[in-house]
Amino acid sequence: MTTGVLRSPDFLRFLSSHVANEMGANISRVALPLVAVLTLHASPFSLGVLSALQSVAFLLIGLPAGVWVDRMRKRRVMMAADLARCLLLASIPAANALGVLSIAMLCVVALLVSAAGVFNDVADQTYLPDLVTKERLADGNAKLEVVRSSGALAGPGLGGVLVQVIGAPITLLATALASLASVLFLGTIKTPDQAPARARDTGMLSQIREGFAFAWRDRLLRTFMTTTALTNLCLSAVLGLSVLFLADVVMLPPGVVGALLMSGAVGGLIGGLIGGPLFRRYGTARVTWLALALTSPFGLLLPMTQADWRASFFAITSIALSLGAILYNVGELTYRQTVAPEHMLGRVNATVRFVVWGTMPLGALLGGIVAQQIGVREALWVFMAGRLVSFLPLVFSPLVRMRDFSQPQLRS
Repeated sequence: MTTGVLRSPDFLRFLSSHVANEMGANISRVALPLVAVLTLHASPFSLGVLSALQSVAFLLIGLPAGVWVDRMRKRRVMMAADLARCLLLASIPAANALGVLSIAMLCVVALLVSAAGVFNDVADQTYLPDLVTKERLADGNAKLEVVRSSGALAGPGLGGVLVQVIGAPITLLATALASLASVLFLGTIKTPDQAPARARDTGMLSQIREGFAFAWRDRLLRTFMTTTALTNLCLSAVLGLSVLFLADVVMLPPGVVGALLMSGAVGGLIGGLIGGPLFRRYGTARVTWLALALTSPFGLLLPMTQADWRASFFAITSIALSLGAILYNVGELTYRQTVAPEHMLGRVNATVRFVVWGTMPLGALLGGIVAQQIGVREALWVFMAGRLVSFLPLVFSPLVRMRDFSQPQLRS
């Protein structure tokens, strides 16, 4: 029996960097638009552009980032990305104090922070195998998911309080200091930052194709990408319609709407906490597919939400689907970190993220189109039904005959 990852001082330092980063990132997602609204009186169109720029970088540079990360020391990449985010976010209160802050500057900062986040995310998912053994990867990923879910749960609320007390620009200075704290925690890790494996002297496009080909040839990775892409397509449509549904269709007050929208983070937190024990007791592969299969039916409750006790249907759905998604994501990421060659892990991670995130803008667009044609509640029925069947590729894969990912004869 292996000891828990929390016994490792270096993993605790890595976890601490995540705490600083996740809190800062979730606070900045609230504070940055509020700077645009409260300080610069931005138009709805400007806010839409700003929101898009906060997440567009993975589609623009996600695949090349995987190649670059494979060529560099992973911890140094994370530290450089955190430092860049610190300087970029700190420039906003500085520009505001000097009277030169503009919407254009906010958009540039949002895009560059998003780009830094791409490198940080790819390096982060590639670095964990350097700190823990393969047997402890699932436990380590579960602990990191606890931090992510906690940040999603507490960050927006804390961001709103900080904006209320100290103003939106100064709140962004606090998020910059959080990124700096992450740099300091990463710098205290004692495990040597491994040099990248010597790669063949091939071009960027060739190396991108190599990473994509590996991810697509592996049957389980291909199945994971298909399932996750379909799931994200449906959930993006649902998330894009949720505020409109709760506020205009169900007609709930803003405070209740906010509470319901945050309820999913509770499920994520629970999933992160119970993930390690579940994976050890029942097997990583088994829990990975069962997590989606058992929680997906709860999605059918969401369109039945009403402005009475049935408002709880939205919270139940959000908690159940988030719990299942966290367990599934931990398992899928653990498999990816286990099966991908060390010299290619960055490219494989970037390929998967590019494919599964690429369906999210399409899902949001489809959600609006379908809702316009048949109504918001009816559109939620359509996409939740799609979410219900999106796990079926897992059922028809070798995954259902596996207990753990240490059964390579079933993967191909």
